[in-house]
Amino acid sequence: MFDGVAPRYDLMNDLASLGQDRRWRLAVRDAIGPGPGLRVLDLAAGTGTSSVPLNDWGAFVVPVDMSLGMLEEGRRRHPWLPFVAGDALGLPFADGVFDAVTISFGLRNVSDTVGALAEMLRVTRPGGLVVVCEFSTPTWTPFRAAYRGFLGTALPGMAKVASANPVAYDYLAESILAWPDQQGLADLMYEAGWADVEHQNLSGGIVALHRARRPE
Repeated sequence: MFDGVAPRYDLMNDLASLGQDRRWRLAVRDAIGPGPGLRVLDLAAGTGTSSVPLNDWGAFVVPVDMSLGMLEEGRRRHPWLPFVAGDALGLPFADGVFDAVTISFGLRNVSDTVGALAEMLRVTRPGGLVVVCEFSTPTWTPFRAAYRGFLGTALPGMAKVASANPVAYDYLAESILAWPDQQGLADLMYEAGWADVEHQNLSGGIVALHRARRPE
């Protein structure tokens, strides 16, 4: 599904989020605090848009995605990044090799959320960090209703105009509506073995940034 939307994927994200996705990705960067020598796994990295801000701050970033179309487009745009094909439920890395793992807008696409979080834990060193950026539940009730209406009507309309595969965005809306709220995701992270889970709401809770550490 994602192979077919790769060339215009980032454009569609900009349109659907009214440009907010760029701010969300910078919030991920700030939550990780990358610097020279920090080893970061960027999971579900797509075309590498989420990896570039980390790379620009000196971290060694490994972008990973299952979609070969996304990887091909990413290598074309950012040939200096070491893109790797990989499955979130069976990562091709040894135990404890990364200082930080991050995944933006990809965790809800994995069939086993706790399994993916546990696999991220495995490849993170003791004391290392995970940052999950994902759609969530708006905190203000009237806005929550308006947001659900946007997902059901405006987003599919945008996709028909701007995307080569508008059906993919029907799935996007459905997956967002079915996703756990902020506390629900925190509970799943604890279940997978992460500790000190905290979250920050972005854009009124449309997106939540969850941050946790692997126990020493």
